Amino acid sequence: MYIAIAGNIGSGKTTLTEILAERLGYKPLYEDSDNPYIGDFYEDMNRWSFNLQIYFLGKRLRQALDIRESRENLIQDRTIYEDAHIFAANLHESGLMATRDYETYMEVFELSKGLVRTPDLLIYLKASVPTLVSQIQRRGRAYEMSIQEDYLQRLNTRYDHWIEHIYRGKTLVIDVDKNDFILDPKIIDRIIGMIETGLKPEK
Repeated sequence: MYIAIAGNIGSGKTTLTEILAERLGYKPLYEDSDNPYIGDFYEDMNRWSFNLQIYFLGKRLRQALDIRESRENLIQDRTIYEDAHIFAANLHESGLMATRDYETYMEVFELSKGLVRTPDLLIYLKASVPTLVSQIQRRGRAYEMSIQEDYLQRLNTRYDHWIEHIYRGKTLVIDVDKNDFILDPKIIDRIIGMIETGLKPEK
């Protein structure tokens, strides 16, 4: 079984991945947080957007190949789809990634898609900007302190569009504003119940 967790910056993906991996006995697969471009990117998005996204795409593709070959139960923190449909697309639309860079990026992404296994269940952590800002501040990563609220809102808009109109796999949407699983661990039991229901074969 392969579960993926999607969501904006600060939505709680890594925390939920850790908790569910332990509770369900799945192997966790985490996003590479050591991207050498990330600090530079938040200081100068125009200059570093392409470098940042290509690095993430390469790491995500390597993980996708491992997922494809694995026979274990897996839970993944963020998918390769989000890099393209959310982050790269938003950077291009906002004028922060040049068109030729974006087209090059998407060409590589399209070549990669055929190698990617679709999750059996995608959990989307939907959160408002105030919730995202609160959780970003709570975890205190220095390079994230300069993230603007309008940037987070644009990402939220793209996430909602992607879930509603582009992604074709089975999804489970968790409203993080109303279900703070970090402050209220009992919510995890409800999420696990929803996961088990979502993974049942359709009649």
